[in-house]
Amino acid sequence: MDFNGSQDLSYPTGLSSNTSMDYEDYYQEPDASKIIIPSIYALVCCIGLTGNAMVIYVILKYAKMKTATNIYILNLAIADELFMLSVPFLATSAAIRHWPFGSLMCRLVLSVDGINMFTSIFCLTVLSVDRYVAVVHPIKAARYRRPTVAKVVNVCVWGLSLIVILPIIIFADTVPAQDGGVNCNFLWPEAAWSEAFVVYTFLLGFLLPVGAICLCYCLMVARMRAVGLKAGWLQRRRSEKKITRMVLLVVAVFVLCWMPFYIVQLVSVFHHPPDPMVTQLFVILSYANSGANPILYGFVSDNFRRSFQRIVCFRWLESGLDAEQVDYCAVAVKRQATCSPLDFPKDCMASDMVFRNGTRCKVVSWDDTLEASLRRGSPASKLTSRGGNLSPPSPSSHL
Repeated sequence: MDFNGSQDLSYPTGLSSNTSMDYEDYYQEPDASKIIIPSIYALVCCIGLTGNAMVIYVILKYAKMKTATNIYILNLAIADELFMLSVPFLATSAAIRHWPFGSLMCRLVLSVDGINMFTSIFCLTVLSVDRYVAVVHPIKAARYRRPTVAKVVNVCVWGLSLIVILPIIIFADTVPAQDGGVNCNFLWPEAAWSEAFVVYTFLLGFLLPVGAICLCYCLMVARMRAVGLKAGWLQRRRSEKKITRMVLLVVAVFVLCWMPFYIVQLVSVFHHPPDPMVTQLFVILSYANSGANPILYGFVSDNFRRSFQRIVCFRWLESGLDAEQVDYCAVAVKRQATCSPLDFPKDCMASDMVFRNGTRCKVVSWDDTLEASLRRGSPASKLTSRGGNLSPPSPSSHL
């Protein structure tokens, strides 16, 4: 949303401001942009809603994904998902150059847009602090880096964001436009309020959080250099490396997506409004950040990538059982036990099976098992699982 009510710009919400100078007075929007801009909004919305929904789903569904770091990522995904929900309203307004949804929806959309914009950067700040504690203070990490603590912190993040956007809740409203339409914008009591709000949002929504994030990573680098290759540190550093790299990459993409937007806002306040088309593109870039995060998780995190693959591929056991609730190799043993030696090679071959949770269970054929057992003098009922031997229980074990 563009916070400068004294200038006639496209807001980060894509909405026109209430000013005495009409948008078309200094810039005639090309007809093509009326199609291109809403189309880009729609594309960003589809990618963002789908990607963040997948992130939310895998963290809530799979127990191993419920780590402290992933709870913070869940909060970020929820913020991004809600951030994307305002895009259809913005795309519609950008297409028709009019706000047709009324005063209540204007205040609601701007408030949701604002609270999730601040929640996103606050979540990234918390993630960076979490990485700092994990790397620099591993002993304290066991106490503070727990899912329960992460949930409490997430609630505090939303509360802080709600306080920060109180000016939006109070001053957002519809205003008649000079062309006879309606704009959704901020009705500041004085022009100086809009300038102060731009600086206010830049400090709390970008400069201070990014400064805190940079400080966390500088301290992490200093700690790594100081400790060097001491016993136990190298292994722990390797285990934290991928997670830290993922968080750092997400932060870097956030800065790249949001910095142009804030620069445009500051230039608009202290100099002259830039080309509205450029402003619109930077606004879209800021929204695109919410759609980029799930893509980054998939590329950098093995756990997220495997979880996304499960959603897309829908790998189910042939028996119809839920793969997340069964002993996979035990199922393979049971399946082999139901087949005779003559039928097994044809009907029950299950060599190197891969189940929905990524477990690989290598089941050898009956003939190979029999031949190997004769050479070893061992029973022919053993299966190899992850390189080891798995023996089914003997009948006496049930007595």
